[in-house]
Amino acid sequence: MELTPMELFQKEAPEAAAAFNGLIQALIASKGLDQKTKQLIYIAMKTAMGDDRAVRAHLPMAKAVGATREEMVDAVLLTLTVSGISGVLKVLPLIVEMYDKK
Repeated sequence: MELTPMELFQKEAPEAAAAFNGLIQALIASKGLDQKTKQLIYIAMKTAMGDDRAVRAHLPMAKAVGATREEMVDAVLLTLTVSGISGVLKVLPLIVEMYDKK
């Protein structure tokens, strides 16, 4: 079975991966924004970067903390003015697929 990029990072650089995980946990624990808003911002940032793999991983997390289809679509569409259409075209189908799946 092939490792995911994150699993490979953890295997090859366990100390760096642990430090990175600590950073992520600190960001999750911060109180300035609720978890839904954090997920929507993260999805928008990763869409702008064209990182649909990260977006695919975070869409269910956003849904689990209450993000609606409309909120996710809006977050993705906001990236149009920053990075153009390519990220939107990669990510929008992922959102539609997740919400339309029976």
